[in-house]
Amino acid sequence: MADGDMTAPDAAAALAARIMELPGVSMTRIEPGSGMPEYTWGDRFFFAGDDRMRPFATIVGHDVPGFDEQSRLDRPGAYRLNLELGRDEFRRVFGFGPEELAERRPEIDFAAPDRLVPHPAYGVQGWAGVVEPGPATASEIDRLLEHARSRSAARENRRS
Repeated sequence: MADGDMTAPDAAAALAARIMELPGVSMTRIEPGSGMPEYTWGDRFFFAGDDRMRPFATIVGHDVPGFDEQSRLDRPGAYRLNLELGRDEFRRVFGFGPEELAERRPEIDFAAPDRLVPHPAYGVQGWAGVVEPGPATASEIDRLLEHARSRSAARENRRS
């Protein structure tokens, strides 16, 4: 995870490398010239197996103006790991279901570093996020990465 001696790009790259060590994981990184909006350049999308339709995790380093700004990723060094938990794991982790996020939103600091929170935009679909992951969330992130990867791999196997 991020460490006090690493810059954000280094920490995000180290996290991406760790995710790539999980079995059967592939990654797409958005680059200039890809046809994607500039605010997505550098974002990473992680997939289980050959399925490139639905990532199980992403690492993003930019706000999406007018859509996803609550994590304040415009701050120097800020980036966010996003994880697809599914509704049941979301409920287990946060103590409430994704359908309750709207009423819980005022009590959540989506920009707090190294704290697992519902994803500000996709929480209603069972996603979570961690801004600047570090020691406080390291073991839970490892567990949830494997959970999300396993769910994604099982989904791909059902389609095969």
